[in-house]
Amino acid sequence: MISSTHLLCCPSAVISSRITGRDRNLRATSGQVSVLKALESCGKREDLMPKTLEGQITMEKTPSYFVTREAPARIYAMSRDTKLIVVVRDPVTRAISDYTQTLSKKPDIPTFESLTFKNRTTGLIDTSWSAIQIGIYAKHLDNWLQFFPMSQILFVSGERLISDPAGELGRVQDFLGLKRIITDKHFYFNQTKGFPCLKKAEGSSKPHCLGKTKGRTHPNIDPEVVQRLRDFYRPFNMKFYQMTGRKFGWDD
Repeated sequence: MISSTHLLCCPSAVISSRITGRDRNLRATSGQVSVLKALESCGKREDLMPKTLEGQITMEKTPSYFVTREAPARIYAMSRDTKLIVVVRDPVTRAISDYTQTLSKKPDIPTFESLTFKNRTTGLIDTSWSAIQIGIYAKHLDNWLQFFPMSQILFVSGERLISDPAGELGRVQDFLGLKRIITDKHFYFNQTKGFPCLKKAEGSSKPHCLGKTKGRTHPNIDPEVVQRLRDFYRPFNMKFYQMTGRKFGWDD
């Protein structure tokens, strides 16, 4: 997967594959049901995907793969050589961003603070809320490691994709065995959106920047709630750093 998030894709993330191809019908829409239906027919759809020639890499992305329990086994059954790319970000920021996205569509939903806790008095976090559950990356990675070795999984820092996009994409190109073609000269920072934009080839149209649904201003969240979430995620983050061999700096 490559996500948001990319060869085969994930939460703030991406997953990728050398063997499989892009099939619009495999992309997850809203909800787990769509993802599961796509995965159920994954093996059958392999024959419908575009042919990959020697020297080519075909990509397919679906953000929900990483957090869908059935996904690793079904993707492994389709192609055990698949390479996976997952983009991750600070789970607290990710949860607030998730809430902000939902709030833009459903302005009457409860507050972030009320959704975060099963019992705010005791400080018990509601891990059944998807905005919280998705950020427990170590738990989801455990599921994938039952089928794929870490050598076939690359975790990309969502924060560094913003601060150093060429550097993070350099890691992606190395992981895929590609020559480093994408460099700093291909990006410029959009001060309005707060994200880098990709410059297109000379003579082409304007650069590609994130759409209007990205970079929304987050609501103000009670600092005490934010701190409780940081305390909650810390042990999971530490385990995730150990599993991936990379410190993402979310607890600095």
